[in-house]
Amino acid sequence: MKTYILIGGSKGIGYAILKTLIPHNKIVNISRTKPEFEHENLTHYTCDVLKDVLPELDAADGLIYCPGSINLKPISRLNLEDFKNDFEINVLGAVNAIQTYLPLLKKGSGSSILLFSTVASKLGMPFHASIATAKSGVEGLVKSLGAELAPTIRINAIAPTVTNTDLASKLLRNDKMIENITDRHPLKKFLNPEEVAGMAAFLLSDKAASLSGQIFKMDCGIVSFKI
Repeated sequence: MKTYILIGGSKGIGYAILKTLIPHNKIVNISRTKPEFEHENLTHYTCDVLKDVLPELDAADGLIYCPGSINLKPISRLNLEDFKNDFEINVLGAVNAIQTYLPLLKKGSGSSILLFSTVASKLGMPFHASIATAKSGVEGLVKSLGAELAPTIRINAIAPTVTNTDLASKLLRNDKMIENITDRHPLKKFLNPEEVAGMAAFLLSDKAASLSGQIFKMDCGIVSFKI
């Protein structure tokens, strides 16, 4: 049984990862709100990763950093604070977590780190300047640390397209928007959190022991295909 530190496991993709991993692993969840269920394998710390000191822990075989943002505005309406906030949530929060728990991960068994990017880092999309910039920083971090931490620790990222979570609720707020987003994807679907959690579980597992420094597009074809 492995021990995973999950930052942001109370909602959305993080919550789906929590539910996927918890039956066979110990999970230390760190988030501002407590998950809606309890389990003998779950330990929760209420903490704001951007403001509070992260808790001291005893062991870790993996780290998953889920906090993110969807800040969609025309460049004329974005200010420097928007860019700073998105960079802090998506990049600096991850860096803080990695630096804090790196000594534990180095002692772990087949340790791995999982971060999150977005398809907007590969596909030019209007109104995505701030979040695409921040997530491109995440991808650079994955590539650099993949080389630096090998062979002791693996690090990868998932770059999902629109996923049916509270964070994306503004993009899926009515039937017409859902229809438009579905039609834009060649596979005629978008993601649910459980699909992303399944990929996360694989990348964290020993089955992915040969994978590091990679960005995995879960794009329903929107980046990969032109149909």
